Amino acid sequence: MAENKKVLVSDPVSKEGIKLIEEVAEVDVKTNLSPEELVKIIGSYDALLVRSGTRVTAEVIEYGRKLKVIGRAGVGVDNIDVEKATEKGIMVVNAPEANTISAAEHAIALMLALARSIPPASLSLKKGEWERKKFMGVELHKKVLGIIGLGRIGSEVAKRARSFGMEVLGYDPYISSERMEKLGVIPTSLENIYAKADFISLHTPKTSSTEYLIGAPQLKMMKDGLRIVNCARGGLIDEEALYHAIVEGKVAGAALDVFEQEPPGDNKLLQLEQVIATPHLGASTEEAQKNVAVQVADQIVHVLRGEPVHMAVNVPVLPPEVLAEVEPFIPLMRTMGSFYMQVYNGRVEKIEVTYSGEIAEYPVTPLTTALIIGFLRVMLNSNVNFVNAPLIARQRGIKVNETTSKSASIFNNLITVEVTTSEQTFTLAGTLFEGSDIRIVQIGDYRIEVIPSRYMLVSTYIDRPGVIGKVGTLLGNREINIASMQVGRKQVGGEAIMVLQVDNPMPPEVVKEVEALDDILSTCFVEI
Repeated sequence: MAENKKVLVSDPVSKEGIKLIEEVAEVDVKTNLSPEELVKIIGSYDALLVRSGTRVTAEVIEYGRKLKVIGRAGVGVDNIDVEKATEKGIMVVNAPEANTISAAEHAIALMLALARSIPPASLSLKKGEWERKKFMGVELHKKVLGIIGLGRIGSEVAKRARSFGMEVLGYDPYISSERMEKLGVIPTSLENIYAKADFISLHTPKTSSTEYLIGAPQLKMMKDGLRIVNCARGGLIDEEALYHAIVEGKVAGAALDVFEQEPPGDNKLLQLEQVIATPHLGASTEEAQKNVAVQVADQIVHVLRGEPVHMAVNVPVLPPEVLAEVEPFIPLMRTMGSFYMQVYNGRVEKIEVTYSGEIAEYPVTPLTTALIIGFLRVMLNSNVNFVNAPLIARQRGIKVNETTSKSASIFNNLITVEVTTSEQTFTLAGTLFEGSDIRIVQIGDYRIEVIPSRYMLVSTYIDRPGVIGKVGTLLGNREINIASMQVGRKQVGGEAIMVLQVDNPMPPEVVKEVEALDDILSTCFVEI
């Protein structure tokens, strides 16, 4: 266990989650902490794990001087000031996938209960009644289900609905038709779902564009006898309009796990026998609660180990299979950013990054962020990471542009960085050999093949016999060992560049001695 890492758990989580974190850090469990209590103790912790019961305010984050990550054991992060965390370079992670199966199964359970009137039939029987005709139901088989939102949960609902023999229509502006078709879902419009569906199941977040997604105008478009299931978010349905549609017989029934106001209080919908309701139970299974804790604990462990995560709220995230392709380029990008700033320096105004070859087929924003981190860590000598690097760059007036091209010259992948300062423009380019072997293949106007190391001496010089030998002799006399060397030149006898990989840091006075040698034009020491 790393003695220098401490994690505060401020809400109850499963023992499996705690055990996972204990592999890398000391864990303190102190439940039901108020923001005022958190402020007093948070300064000594590297990570904070909470559920919905703890409010992580801007003040708490300000006092969390060592915080690297805040974990929310759940989906929503409304109780965390994400903007303040981003400003302070603190990653916020959650567990959006842990309750997927539980929520999907709950939606299917409500759909079945709605189709067969199970709750009112059970209640009737418990009252001593035997009214079989009153509770005549419908089959799901051969019915049309319209799913609005084909993300994780909606996709799982689609799979289960198809096993019942339902025809599944789907609408999601962010999911490709090809993806829907692989799920056995027919891509269509909202209007077509409203017109054709026997059942509608909602699985979309609540935003300004989805509020009252189903209101009076939409209900009028729907097939008579429709049944609606909502296990997503309250506010997607205009509850007043739904009430009238059920009373008037337009809608046969609704199954609701979420409401505009929770608890719903004296909601008229709850008075209707055609409405089945549960108190936001989508994620309320033993398995989901365990998975939530384990999933967010795993993300915290990754952050504390300095490893990439794929469930961060305030940084771009990639699916694991995409991350596997992009991740090897991250060290290259950080190296190029750091190398550039140490060799050229200057007031950076604009950074243009061109991705060529196979890498252009993948999301490259995380790579651009890694490049910015390399730049800013040299500029600021402070905590810059994937969370706050883009924000800091914007605050410093640095414009960053990305372009991609699937064609590359002699390399399978080539990343070219063009940097404009207040004085001039410089170019740096790099690639990977054999999967993860970093190469810098262009420095300014020089074509070269640099194998970056932790310590490097970069010198420009006049290409004459004996110049490189003088540098080697000087370093040898100062007991500085040269591990390897690469050179590049524009033409014979003209200006050239040499990059020496050395085993140890080089004292500033030795760098000055090198620069003072005849035919040496410039020299700088680089530490990656």
